[in-house]
Amino acid sequence: MFRRSFFIAIAATLLSPVLASAADLPDLKGREIVVVTENAYPPLQFVDPKTGQPIGWEYDAMNEIAKRLNAKVEYQNASWDAMIPAVSAGQYDIGMTGISIKDERKEKVDFSNPYMRSEMFMLVRADETRFTDAKSFAAFDKGLVGAQAGTTPFYTAVYDILDGNEQNPRIKLMETFGATVQALRTGDVDLVLTDGVAGKGYVDSSNGMLKLIGGPLGGDDFGFIFKKGSDLVAPVNAAIAALKADGTFAALDKKWFLDYKLGE
Repeated sequence: MFRRSFFIAIAATLLSPVLASAADLPDLKGREIVVVTENAYPPLQFVDPKTGQPIGWEYDAMNEIAKRLNAKVEYQNASWDAMIPAVSAGQYDIGMTGISIKDERKEKVDFSNPYMRSEMFMLVRADETRFTDAKSFAAFDKGLVGAQAGTTPFYTAVYDILDGNEQNPRIKLMETFGATVQALRTGDVDLVLTDGVAGKGYVDSSNGMLKLIGGPLGGDDFGFIFKKGSDLVAPVNAAIAALKADGTFAALDKKWFLDYKLGE
């Protein structure tokens, strides 16, 4: 599924600058591409509470990629734990949900080049004083962390904060990222690890109930996923390079990470 001087370092330097117009990019001749996402990781992709429509950075980026490549996109929804196996089996053409590029995942799916870099931060209730960083949370043996299994927050909690035991009872597994934040609000867990940008969005919309503490915990590159050997990888990589080079991704960063307020 997660990103950041605003807690995000966009991966603009990961590829050499390429000045590419739509005419320079591959033409997919109206091909229909089925893209699956979870709609549970704001501001990358989520359901707008006002309209009920799925929106976010990744939707805008994928729509622009399809436009540049002369393709049509159909979006479908799936849970995080089903997404990688489904894309690997060819049920969908592309998966997008803030998916960290990891070697073990490359055994099952192909990744695009990175479009964003993620760092994890600690999201807690605003009145939290029992711990202030990863070390003090680890020492606070009653502290519980909410996470989705198999995600970057889960592995960061296991290996960067706790003891490396993936069955550690201090980790409470939940179905969606939103559920972990709700559990934090209600006091069922004491910590959620989140991409800094998403975390800031939740803090800004929490009416003073939440805050971020400590420094960044590691970092991951995000990429789109494809069935192994997909002929869409090269065209999508070319579009990613073009969107970085012409400032489109920078404009999306401003729209979703600086200007958009969750819950407003």
